[in-house]
Amino acid sequence: MTEITTNPFDTEDDAFHEECGVFGVWNAPDAAALTALGLHALQHRGQEASGIVSHGEKGFRSHKGLGLVGDIFGDARVIASLPGRAAVGHNRYATAGETALRNVQPLYADFAFGGLAVAHNGNLTNALALRRQLVRRGCLFQSSTDSEVFVHLIAISLYATVQDRLIDALKQVDGAYSLVALHDGAMMGVRDPNGVRPLVLGRLGADQNNAWVLASETCALDIVGAEFVRDVEPGEIVVIDDTGVRSVKPFANTANRFCIFEYIYFARPDSVVEGTPVYESRKRIGAELARESGVEADVIVPVPDSGVPAAMGYAQEAGIPFELGIIRNHYVGRTFIEPTDNIRHLGVKLKHSANRAAIEGKRIILVDDSIVRGTTSKKIVEMMRQAGAAEVHMRISSPPTTHSCFYGIDTPERDKLLASNHSVEEMARIIGADSLAFISLDGLYRALGRKGRDAKDPGYCDACFTGDYAIPLTDLVGHKEREPALLALNGV
Repeated sequence: MTEITTNPFDTEDDAFHEECGVFGVWNAPDAAALTALGLHALQHRGQEASGIVSHGEKGFRSHKGLGLVGDIFGDARVIASLPGRAAVGHNRYATAGETALRNVQPLYADFAFGGLAVAHNGNLTNALALRRQLVRRGCLFQSSTDSEVFVHLIAISLYATVQDRLIDALKQVDGAYSLVALHDGAMMGVRDPNGVRPLVLGRLGADQNNAWVLASETCALDIVGAEFVRDVEPGEIVVIDDTGVRSVKPFANTANRFCIFEYIYFARPDSVVEGTPVYESRKRIGAELARESGVEADVIVPVPDSGVPAAMGYAQEAGIPFELGIIRNHYVGRTFIEPTDNIRHLGVKLKHSANRAAIEGKRIILVDDSIVRGTTSKKIVEMMRQAGAAEVHMRISSPPTTHSCFYGIDTPERDKLLASNHSVEEMARIIGADSLAFISLDGLYRALGRKGRDAKDPGYCDACFTGDYAIPLTDLVGHKEREPALLALNGV
């Protein structure tokens, strides 16, 4: 997989990056406009590129671009160029393949049965192995994204129907994925057998007959006025056509492993995932964190924006005032300024600034969702001290991240993860905090309504905390320097 080169001035390099967002509309007027709105609601899941493929009487139309949804689809003329009552869209953050227009989804191809557009969220763990096999068979790849593997597997399938070709392709891939696919007869939504990545089904207003929506999160249903119907189940294919919705389940039952980080960070706070409101989940996580790692303090300060709900829960449980001690600047672009050595250390202040009046002379507890490399945490702690904080304690609403994700989340190599190489006490010294604590793994599960983590059946994918990778990591074979424990897991 191609590593994304980041600007060293960009503090986003010290963060987990979202997977991707998918959205689809079937049988609704202005389907492309609705899809653009849905992608706007899913902007947090990918900010590098966006694309829409529509279908109408004149066939398929496509428009893609690098950048944010509003920049690509903000012009009414672009939407007008995408006619039809069906459309699929995709927001991209690259976890496999470089950032280039050829990798922007949805991917579209013409087959003997007609056109097909595919939007994919997640990561295939045997994509490289499949790609080598397909190239040997004569397949010509037009992109470097693993998502194109689906297209070629569908193309070479000997089955007659589009649905059966898709099933044939799905049974050959390993990994975590949700898909929205569109051909001239139906729209289909798919989740991997373990249900790692999310996908929901919604229905538009009663005045629109058989108008349906598929989306990564419920917040995208809300923006287009669609009613939430249900989550697409793990291993399920939802087929939507002019007769309505039907369900196909071609896979054997497999243990559910929904990504637990959706509750901690990835999903938007106003979404409901797997039946649980994200906002309430994060507050419960914060409350559990307070019970586990309380310390005397004067104010609770969230690291915006993802730390806010957990900090609220922490403050309520601890009985300590909640204050916005850090103000986030939402209008900073990724290429705001070309750094020089003497200003590089000021980079974090482009996005965060201290609210001195709220923290000067006070013992503060900073609440954040995670620590990745630790560089941003160190700068924020330093910022608090410069603003006059008497003590700075840091609390993290996830367990220590000790392993890389191979299921669609862009994370650093394991040796770059601070928690993989240092104890909590060492991490506290590195970031300069008076104390540091993470929520325990069992505490996280308790906050999500479990008694604790059941090692035999966790119910979630928590591999970034535990190294418990439930899906084979075929493409790691031959890369022994990266993750020896994972290779042992795969029998290498």
